[in-house]
Amino acid sequence: MNTNILKIGIATAILASANTFAQDIHFSQFYETSILRNPSLTGLFTGDYKVAALYRNQWSSVSKPYQTGLVNAETRIVMNEVNDYLSIGLLAYYDKAGSVSMKTLSVYPAINYNKSLEDGHNSYLSVGFTGGFIQRSYDQSKATYNNQYQNNSYNAENPTGENMNNPSFNYWDLGTGVTFSSSNGNEENSLNYIIGISAYHFTTPRNSFFNNNNIKIATRWNANAALSKPISDLYSFQLHANYSRQGSYNELIAGGLFGWNKKGPNDELLFILFGGVFYRFNDAFIPTVKLRYKDYAFTVSYDVNSSKLKAATKLQGGYEISIIKAGLINNPNREKSRTICPDFY
Repeated sequence: MNTNILKIGIATAILASANTFAQDIHFSQFYETSILRNPSLTGLFTGDYKVAALYRNQWSSVSKPYQTGLVNAETRIVMNEVNDYLSIGLLAYYDKAGSVSMKTLSVYPAINYNKSLEDGHNSYLSVGFTGGFIQRSYDQSKATYNNQYQNNSYNAENPTGENMNNPSFNYWDLGTGVTFSSSNGNEENSLNYIIGISAYHFTTPRNSFFNNNNIKIATRWNANAALSKPISDLYSFQLHANYSRQGSYNELIAGGLFGWNKKGPNDELLFILFGGVFYRFNDAFIPTVKLRYKDYAFTVSYDVNSSKLKAATKLQGGYEISIIKAGLINNPNREKSRTICPDFY
């Protein structure tokens, strides 16, 4: 079988590789994608529930844009009088890339047990698990092959010489992680921090349209850290960092947000406006603006490409937006056992 495909789109380069590893999607607003990077981050927020939606569009100046959408929902259940609690969540994302519309559809339920360390700082040790279902496919009608080129001219009527009868395949995934979170100080002026590690794709599932067992998804290792602190009644800041390694690929992204609190005449909080920048090392600067209003948060970021690809992208990486809703369930019975976690929302 001839697998030397000349052109099938940037996103489908794995189809032409005999010994390669696929890479996972990523978001510039990584701090809003808990289950995607560490299942033990599920439920680490102050409140009873949180739902989020993110959309990313990138590299439209180079080829067909890569488009990724994600939805995430989390809730918490108090387990006992010492405020241990169980978190459950569900994440799903859709990714479409390249000229042949390479599509990835994934669903990841997650469960996380948060053990209170009862140290007076709202400290928790969390252990989480997730198991996912992934489907990958592409549009065969949009693919072109080397056999269809003659004398530097493309002819769609020429036979492809390829034996690709199945344009889709599925696989199952497994991930786990552990996180330590704590608050140092009183609730109104506390230093909140989180550190964690996780791993995905333990079974290195096959990732090939040719049923080639040499083409697999490498195990992805992930480390995350975050810190937040109020500076005064009007100002606060957040710092976030995430490192991932998958096969020969590694990524480090870090940065922060500075927040300004707008208060009303009775000293009630009206909204918080955040501004900041993140940097994906050797790839892009990411200016970011976030508005938190009541139980909602709206964030916009843009990747300014700084890698060798900038000659083609003209510094145009792509934009990303997110909408988040978090809150409390109006149930008096829950107020008796409310748990407080480090606040990064």
